[in-house]
Formats: sequence, structure tokens, C-alpha cells
Amino acid sequence: MLEKTTRINYLYDFYQSLLTPKQQSYMSLYYLDDFSLGEIADEYGVSRQAVYDNIKRTEAMLEEYEEKLLLFDKFQKRSKLLNEIKVVLDKDAPSKQALLEAIAELEKLD
Repeated sequence: MLEKTTRINYLYDFYQSLLTPKQQSYMSLYYLDDFSLGEIADEYGVSRQAVYDNIKRTEAMLEEYEEKLLLFDKFQKRSKLLNEIKVVLDKDAPSKQALLEAIAELEKLD
């Protein structure tokens, strides 16, 4: 569950500008502010089911955006490559070849 929440938070960060204001609000309250479905429903004067349906549809939309645009995937790959570069640089005699390979992989991501 925590892994799913973390993923949705990242996807929300990347794609929130593509959502409607209502979708942004529901997702922000639910995932970032830890409101319950009932609390959000009370805030907007709708049913818990309406909030749940909206959040589930929005989650699906975020996953579709990621499937097409791959912003989160590229972010993860960049982070991994940057960590690998740091490890190589921390060595007493960093390998120029290893650094060049990591840089080439970074360039491929764009």
C-alpha cells in the first residue's frame, strides 16, 4: 500500500497540471493531506462513493499519462544513473569509461 501511495504521489507531482481543479483538490486532500473519503465528501457536499470514484478515475488517468509520457520512469532511471556516477566518483581511481557509459545512458533518456 505504501508503495502504491508513493507511486501515486510521484505521478501526481509530474502530471497534476493535466488534471482538473476538482481532481487536483481530491488527490491533494486524499494523498498529501491524508484526509479520509468521508472528510473529503463532507468538504464538498458529495457522497463518499463520489469521492472514491473520482479518485480511482484520476489514479487511472495518472497511470495512462505515465504510460504515454514516461516522466516518472525517466526520473527513476536518471536517479539510478546519478547514484551510480556518485559511487564511481567516490572511488580512489574513478573509471573514466564507467562515467562515460553512465553519461551516455543519461543522454538516451531525453
